[in-house]
Formats: sequence, structure tokens, C-alpha cells
Amino acid sequence: MSQVTRLDAVPAPGLVLLGIVSVQVGAGFAKNLFDELPPSAVVTLRLATSMIVLVFVTRKVLGASARLWTKGDLAVAAAFGLSLATMNFSIYESFARIPLGIAVTIEFLGPLGVAVAFSRRWIDVVWVLLAGGGVLLLMRGDSGSLNMAGVAFALLAGAAWAAYIMLSAATGRRFPGSSGLALASVVGTLLVLPVGLSTGGTALLRPDVLALGAGIGLLSSVIPYTLELEALRRLPAKLFGILMSLEPAVAALVGFVIVGEVLQAREWAAIGCVVAACLGATRTQGTASPEAPEA
Repeated sequence: MSQVTRLDAVPAPGLVLLGIVSVQVGAGFAKNLFDELPPSAVVTLRLATSMIVLVFVTRKVLGASARLWTKGDLAVAAAFGLSLATMNFSIYESFARIPLGIAVTIEFLGPLGVAVAFSRRWIDVVWVLLAGGGVLLLMRGDSGSLNMAGVAFALLAGAAWAAYIMLSAATGRRFPGSSGLALASVVGTLLVLPVGLSTGGTALLRPDVLALGAGIGLLSSVIPYTLELEALRRLPAKLFGILMSLEPAVAALVGFVIVGEVLQAREWAAIGCVVAACLGATRTQGTASPEAPEA
């Protein structure tokens, strides 16, 4: 309860932006770990460590509310877990094949589609089109040399991300605090565990690898998903999707700082388009006073 109270003091758009930075920094560290572990093993570490933290933190809430769960609640949590597993697995496989910023740019087509589907005001369409122009501009520089398997994995991650946006809102309405996220993390971990164990082998037991996996899990899962679940209680899904237009820009910057992927002038111009769209969407949200999702 105190956690939710503290998060209530932060504006909902701020929660989304903090989550974006956290998840992309985690992605940068994860990509550097690919030299020692395959992406599927890194995803397993990420989901497993975040699952342990979330289950521990929410254990009292889980125990108190378990008898109140309906089959519908459990189905939503399971679907949420499937979307998390698919999104994480696919984007990490994409990271292994194409640059971080480009992979996230392609993945962004998922939340962009959610934003378009839920838009009812012409001004929202303007911001979506501006962000879409930035996505196309960001892709143009490297599109001729992109690994097609990496592109396909990024597209799959985008579809899973769109499902995540919808299911995270539904999970936040059905479960108190982060308990729904904890249940979804259990499902997601169980789904990727067989693949991760088979590809990672005994390397997954090394103390240094476990420590890095724990840090990636906190940065890429626990912190951003908790922030986004709280934000989605106060933001409509369409606005959340538009705010997430910052994702390609942050990913490109993280790719430069942490991974050493150099940005081109065309990519910097694309970043400007995406940032402008995000700022515009945030400003119009203040005048529209949208209703928050049902608690």
C-alpha cells in the first residue's frame, strides 16, 4: 500500500518515462552479456530474477488475495505472462542480430498500432504520424544491411508488446499492487526456462553471471513493469502507446553509450521527431482529462 502511495506522487507520464530509461539501460547491459551467454539464456536470467523479487515483495498480497481470484483473473495473468515471455525472448534474439536502436524502432510498430487503434481525436493522429515518420527515418539508414531474422524477431516482439499494453492494463485492474505482475512473471519464466537451460547450461550458475542477470532483471523487468502498471491505472491505453514513442530514441542513445553503436545524422533527426511527438502527446493529455482505467 505504501508503495502505491509513493508512486501516486509521481505524474503518470513521468512513471512511463522512468520505465523506458530503466528497461533500455537493462537491454544495453544484456546485449553486452551476449558474448558469454546466448540471448535465450539471458532472457531466462532476466525473467527468473525478476520473478523471485516480485514474488517475495508481493507474497503477503498474493497470500491474502489468492482465494478471491477467479478463472478469468488467472487467465488474464497467464496471457500477460505469455506476452511478457514472447516480447522478451523475441527482442533479445533481435538485439543479437541488429542494432539496439533499430530493433526497438521496429518493435515500436506494436504500441504505435495500439495508439492508432484507440485514437479518437485528430491531434492524437498528428502525434502518431510524427512518431511514425521518425520510425521510418530511423530505419532508412541501415535498412539495406539489416539481418532479416533480426527484423522478424523485432516484429514479433512488437506484436507481443501491443498485447502487453492491453493485458497489463487488464491485470492492473484485476490484481492489487504488483501481484498480477508477479503471477505473470511466474508464467513467463516457466515458458522460457526449458530453452534457457538448454542453451545456457552450467554457465547460468556462475556467480558473476547470476549477479549480472539479477541487475538486468531489476532494470528491465521489476522497475519498468511496476512503474508502467501504475501508470496504466491513470492513463488510457492510447496515450500510453504514444508516450512509448520515446523508446526508439532512448534505445539508440543507450546503444551508443553502453554498446558503442554510433548514431548517424539521419538517426538523430528521427530522434527529434519521436521526442516531439511524445512531448506533444503529454501536453494534450493535460487538457483532455481522460478517465483512468477502472481500479
